[in-house]
Amino acid sequence: MAETRTKAPSVKRSEPAKGLEGFSREQLHSLLRDLLLYRRFEEKAEEAYAIGKIGGFCHLHIGQEAVAKGVIGPLRADDYVITSYRDHTTAIAKGVTPRAVMAELYGRQGGAVGGKGGSMHIFGADVGFMGGHGIVGGQIGLATGIGWAIRYRGGDQVCVCLLGDAAVNQGAFLESLNMAAVWRLPVIYVVENNEYGMGTAFKRVSAVPIVERSRGTGVPARAVDGQDVIATWKMFEELVSEVRAGAGPQYVDVRTYRFKGHSMSDPVSGTYRSKEEVERKKESGDPIGVLRDRLFEAGLLSQSQLEAMDAGVRAEVDEAARFADESPLPEADQLYKHVYREINTHGRLFLDGREG
Repeated sequence: MAETRTKAPSVKRSEPAKGLEGFSREQLHSLLRDLLLYRRFEEKAEEAYAIGKIGGFCHLHIGQEAVAKGVIGPLRADDYVITSYRDHTTAIAKGVTPRAVMAELYGRQGGAVGGKGGSMHIFGADVGFMGGHGIVGGQIGLATGIGWAIRYRGGDQVCVCLLGDAAVNQGAFLESLNMAAVWRLPVIYVVENNEYGMGTAFKRVSAVPIVERSRGTGVPARAVDGQDVIATWKMFEELVSEVRAGAGPQYVDVRTYRFKGHSMSDPVSGTYRSKEEVERKKESGDPIGVLRDRLFEAGLLSQSQLEAMDAGVRAEVDEAARFADESPLPEADQLYKHVYREINTHGRLFLDGREG
């Protein structure tokens, strides 16, 4: 494995099964398999980008896989998720297929939005994935609107809004949380706190920690270790139930770390963090390693099961890449589809080349 060891740890901790209560062996294996799927998918995307099969911007989620699974896993199928441009694994976690996500990265017709959105704009409205959004903080106001729509329609769905560190410095952040609090909207605002906004350490641009940034809006805040998928899942399972029952908006600082650069255009560490820091984080906080080691130590996972699991996800990712490769490019006329083109003299919009 490129990023993840496949041998059982030699150190045995006391009470290895502590904290795993309430999860069956099958559920724990499913969690680990999904984390492996997300990791292998992103590694394949990195490889495809390096050889020119993926163009444009590409932001990998390697190191943050437990956030995708732990936050989204407890949701119902009819709940909503909206996020920023680091969206590949969150889309898969919400139900968009790896084939559709990979084909979208390749810019092919078989992609989630027909190859027209690319890495930063994956959508799956049919499964409640309301997109990755390229404007920093742009999804925060949209999530608040989704929360309003849920309340207006009398539904009991929940909307989870994922955002990065830097987005809390956008004006829309405080405006949206204030409105959500006034209207008691069913929105959970989740900061994927990977310690950096692009190449700037968050502590350099904020006088207070991320967990305190909702103070003054009336939105309760809490924090969780985002490298521990079990802890994250348990918190969100409880939190989602509370919001569904009418608790109003919530704010969560999910503490995580990205093992790759901000995007494929910058090195792993760049000039803003040391290689030693990255390696230390990988060694102590790889979300796959954290779960894998706990299962080994609790006697809930064998070496052969791990290897079979990894082989299975690698085959699934390879198949997704083949599908993307074989899917045709969009036809040229698709350039004019699904966009507003102009307004005629009567003030009516033209959509897809037809008067609307």
